[in-house]
Amino acid sequence: MQSLSHHYHQLIGLPSNWKVEKINLSMTGKQIEIRLVYEGKQVDCPVCGQVGNLYDHTAEQRWRHLDTMQFETILVARLPRCQCKEHGIKTAQPPWAARHSRFTLLFESFAIELLQHCASIKAAAQMLRLDWHALNQIMKRAVERGLKRRENDEMTYLGIDEKSFKSGHHYVTALNDLEQGRVLEVVEHRTTDAAKEALETLNQKQKESVKAVAMDMWKPFASAVQELLPNADLVHDRFHVSKYLNEAVDAVRRKESRELDESGDKRLVGSKYLWLRNPERMRQEQQEEWRELMAGEFKTGQAWALKNMFRVFWQLGCADAASFFFEYWSKRVDAVGLSPLIKVKELLQRHFDNILTYFKHAITNAVSEGLNSKIQIVKASARGFHRFESYRTRILFYCGKLNMAIER
Repeated sequence: MQSLSHHYHQLIGLPSNWKVEKINLSMTGKQIEIRLVYEGKQVDCPVCGQVGNLYDHTAEQRWRHLDTMQFETILVARLPRCQCKEHGIKTAQPPWAARHSRFTLLFESFAIELLQHCASIKAAAQMLRLDWHALNQIMKRAVERGLKRRENDEMTYLGIDEKSFKSGHHYVTALNDLEQGRVLEVVEHRTTDAAKEALETLNQKQKESVKAVAMDMWKPFASAVQELLPNADLVHDRFHVSKYLNEAVDAVRRKESRELDESGDKRLVGSKYLWLRNPERMRQEQQEEWRELMAGEFKTGQAWALKNMFRVFWQLGCADAASFFFEYWSKRVDAVGLSPLIKVKELLQRHFDNILTYFKHAITNAVSEGLNSKIQIVKASARGFHRFESYRTRILFYCGKLNMAIER
């Protein structure tokens, strides 16, 4: 038994002032209980690190450790309390676990690695024989640890985007590092205050180093950036511009399809997604269908042609050429006279200065859209979230590229 105690002492990595007092094996319960006892006379204060006299011991506590073979392993101990001259009576930090955790550092490390490779939290919970709440606490501590370690490196290009949280108009604001492809922070709602709260997580040096921020034409986001990032240009994202143009084409199609349907013409029925594609991305049968529809000289075809023409804008290489092209394109939109496209044109005119900054920085929110796809997988795997805190934890755990490793 003495050699077995020494064996577990080494496996757990206990310091010399801790002793393995007893090992209980339950064959029916498939559990090993390792009872530890503190033998020192002095204790380090967990607040200041100064050595103080041993005052007493806490009530018995239990920690889940890595399994021994197929047996669940539990550490049991009464933690010593320090009599610190400066801070009074304080409970010592156990060398095998983090503060307020009921799992050992080694167990948490294994759980974090498993969670990062599992398709769902449920699958990891089954393998670890833990409930959802226990795993959520492990992930929460891992994220907090990773955020504290995040290097204060300069960030040149950021993206701000929204992501749905619950049903209805309930959103969160995500602040992303476009160069490293990571989520920096997630804040509930999509207001100016929410965007400012996310940006305030950057230190002053980081704020000053940001050259540009890609975003939608959402005024609250723009207001927050202009207030807190003094050197950053706003770049209204080309993917959102494309989204507005696609929505305008679809609005034209819906109205025209209803009008044609009244006279028995069904040619536009079911063609929604065809008009959202570009010709080079169409399959052969789709191209044939598209050519047939274009030959019909529908208003929807005119709207599609104007939307497709605008793709040239992003390829012109300089702001002067882009400005000249936009003026020409705007006149064509006015000549065609389709209300949904005119509204988009007027929207672009109001924000044109911050659209032109694309030719200075050439950034988009493509990285943010990619991160949104990962977030959607996390959301679908969890079948939705009831609490924002859990949603934020999952996003940063899987999309934050955090250093969450536990150091002993």
